[in-house]
Amino acid sequence: MILVTGATGFIGRALVRHLTESGEQVRVLLRPSPKSPRLPKGVPVEVAVVSLHDERGLRAALRGVHQIYHLASAESLGQHGDLFATDIEGTRHLAQVAAGADIERFIFLSHLGADRASAFPVHKAKGIAEEHIRRSGVPYTIIRSALVYGPEDRFTTSLARFILHSPGIFPIPGDGRTLVQPLWVEDLVTCLVWALHNPETLHQTYEIGGGEYFTVRQIIETLMNVLHTRRLLVPLSPPYMRALFVTLDALTPRFNFPTYWLDYVAVNRTCPVDNLPRAFGLMPARFAYRLHYLQRKPLAQRIWEALRAPRQT
Repeated sequence: MILVTGATGFIGRALVRHLTESGEQVRVLLRPSPKSPRLPKGVPVEVAVVSLHDERGLRAALRGVHQIYHLASAESLGQHGDLFATDIEGTRHLAQVAAGADIERFIFLSHLGADRASAFPVHKAKGIAEEHIRRSGVPYTIIRSALVYGPEDRFTTSLARFILHSPGIFPIPGDGRTLVQPLWVEDLVTCLVWALHNPETLHQTYEIGGGEYFTVRQIIETLMNVLHTRRLLVPLSPPYMRALFVTLDALTPRFNFPTYWLDYVAVNRTCPVDNLPRAFGLMPARFAYRLHYLQRKPLAQRIWEALRAPRQT
């Protein structure tokens, strides 16, 4: 039995789907919430509803579990999330309970640049969480990932929505020359699954990213090409950019663009492009070739589907 935290996120849903398709028994850990969880549809999983701070509940949730994927994080909630409670203390509690439950492997998804001395909240939290895992004594594998993209992500999907709704101009943080290394979600999930039963990954930390480096400006230009939309790119200093995001998040509920994204593009966050094939034997997908989920249908088709929709109800 495998326990997955963060299973309702876009990476978690992809991971759960891969695990169940390969015949693994999966139990997902959900925090108590009045909202309905966004689990993969049609995928048979067990569900344990328990907080990461409830050690007794965690012990019950780990009965019969041999491996853990820990993906849960508050970063997707932006300013509404609590990194200390979820990423730091939540990870500490889970790792301690897992160490006492004879868990065979604890796989933690971290970020490139994770460091407890980091000036950026997410990377600082991930760095502290990594230390809690190593000190707990649980057999672990840590995978530090570059920015991950795919359907319903908080990276390309949110950027595309922002581009489409921008009034002719589009702000970019700083000079737009910061380097990023986008990683296709299916490639990341393949690495996570592969690492589970490979004894060579025990007590190892891996840094992985896509096979290409892009500046932030190039990322935005690529998305505009996919969307068949042009905007004038206007540099904006990071403090003003952050203020803009906070304002949009407060005024527009559907904006859904976590302010922590600015931390990812504040400085270069890359690793050697051969890390993925060297460590996992996998050639990463090309960024521009995997953005089909952002393509818009022609206007005539959208109008026709809108007109037909009432007749199908």
